[in-house]
Amino acid sequence: MRTLAVCLVFVFGLLCAVIAEADQKTYVWTYEYLTLPKGGFEVEYWFTAETKDVSRSGDTGYEHQVEVEYGVTDHWDVSLYQILGHGAGESLKYKGMKFETRYRFGERGTYFVDPLLYLEYKIGAGGEKNAVEGKLVLAKDIGNLNVAYNQIVELKFGNGGKAEHEYAVGISYPVHHSLRIGIEGKGSYTEKEHAVGPAISWVSGRFWATLGAVFGLNKKTDDRQIRFVMGVPF
Repeated sequence: MRTLAVCLVFVFGLLCAVIAEADQKTYVWTYEYLTLPKGGFEVEYWFTAETKDVSRSGDTGYEHQVEVEYGVTDHWDVSLYQILGHGAGESLKYKGMKFETRYRFGERGTYFVDPLLYLEYKIGAGGEKNAVEGKLVLAKDIGNLNVAYNQIVELKFGNGGKAEHEYAVGISYPVHHSLRIGIEGKGSYTEKEHAVGPAISWVSGRFWATLGAVFGLNKKTDDRQIRFVMGVPF
């Protein structure tokens, strides 16, 4: 974790050395009112570390995702993910792939809140279950302040048809033309899991990067979850 932190600081330093030009993902768990423009193409890397109990050494699992994203229209994009990872004490393995699509209605400010629909299908591997996930994204810009809420429903196949109802929420504010800071919350209404923590994002040149962490608010929730996301648009 110490090596990872040093690497992330180094990457962020490089990114901030370039003039800001690219789109910016403000949160790492919360989706915003954003899709790629028509013909736009982007590659993203997602790194997630989840620690169930910080008092136990080695109780952290890791996941790596590589996403290729394409803008079909100015309001609709599609993505393909490849996923690798391992639980605490396990070796790295291929966990499957995901197909994702997002559609946003109109332009920002057309409605009282900006609505976006998200649909994801996961084909699991290495013991992971297939799953389908839907999100209703509601966002609002109040001056420079951004607020976004995701209502999430996930259905894992082979789980008796039981759906899990989850959420993610973020609030952010720009402190510089290339830097935003915010707070994110996430959890599960079904499992009564809740976590909250900070998020910070940079955009520089043709790159953007975001780092976030949330900390469990009860015993049912992982003690700590950290996520780093980096994108390169073409």
